[in-house]
Amino acid sequence: MDQHPSYAILSPFISKYPRAAGSSFQAYNDLLYAQQWRDLEVIDLPKCSRCGFRGRKPDTNAILSVVPCSLSESLSLSWIHAAFEEFGGPQEVYIAITVEDSSIVYYKISQGIVKPPL
Repeated sequence: MDQHPSYAILSPFISKYPRAAGSSFQAYNDLLYAQQWRDLEVIDLPKCSRCGFRGRKPDTNAILSVVPCSLSESLSLSWIHAAFEEFGGPQEVYIAITVEDSSIVYYKISQGIVKPPL
């Protein structure tokens, strides 16, 4: 991992939050290289014990927020609330759930009750 080009950007957070290192590294590289997000920045989320990411999808100007986690982790409502709080209260946050085989799934979590799109 330390030979990868993105390691230099993530290394302060990998050493600070070693339990979330794998999911952070995997989600960051997926957003940057596979999904080609623009203006991708790493955000420190101390209440969630990890870093998160903020950026834009290629065809949109909306700023999106992503919190990585492992499939084996247990999440709580207070953890999700802390993620919203530390990102500054966006309308939605994406949870990037990673697995050791490099699979990744993104779940959109919205604040309050939101009608699903038709």
